[in-house]
Amino acid sequence: MAGGPRATKGRGEGMDSTLRRDIEELHEASFAWALACCAWRREEAEDVLQTAYLKVLDGRARFDGRATVKTWLFAVIRNTAADRRRRSWLTTLGIERLWQRRVELPTTAPAASHEGDPERRRRVREALAALAARQREVLDLVFFHDLTIEEAARVMGVSLGSARVHYERGKKRLAERLA
Repeated sequence: MAGGPRATKGRGEGMDSTLRRDIEELHEASFAWALACCAWRREEAEDVLQTAYLKVLDGRARFDGRATVKTWLFAVIRNTAADRRRRSWLTTLGIERLWQRRVELPTTAPAASHEGDPERRRRVREALAALAARQREVLDLVFFHDLTIEEAARVMGVSLGSARVHYERGKKRLAERLA
C-alpha cells in the first residue's frame, strides 16, 4: 500500500491504475471508517463514502504522495463527513445558500472485528462513545484501522503532538471505563 507518489490526472481524466487498485482494496476499511465518521448511521456512511469516491474520481481530491493512500483516503472521507454534517446543520438553520457560495477546496479500515462476546463489544462501543470526539477518533484510526499516530494526525488534520495527547488520554479514559 505504501509506495511512491501516484498523482491523479486532471479533472475528468480519471486516476492511474495503481491508485485505483489501492482504493478498491481499501473499500471495506473505508466503509468502516465512514461508519465511524457518521456515528454508525449506515445510510449516511454510504452517502459519505460515495461522495468521497466521486471527489477522487472527478479530481476534487488528489493524491499527492505525501502520505499513504490509506491515510489520504481516510482524510477525504473524514472531511466529506464533516462537510455533510455542516451542510445538515446549515440547512437546519436555513442558511445553506450562503454555504453553497463558498469555494470548494480539495480534501485531503480493516473493519473492526465482529468476533467475540457481544456484551463486550457493546461495552467497548459505549465506552468509546463516552470519550471526547478527538480521543475516540484517534483510537479508532490507530486500533481499528491500523494507522500510526502520525498517520492518524494527518487524517484528523491536527499536529502529531495533539494526536499523541488525545491518544494517551483516550486510552486512559477507555481503560477506566472498561475496568
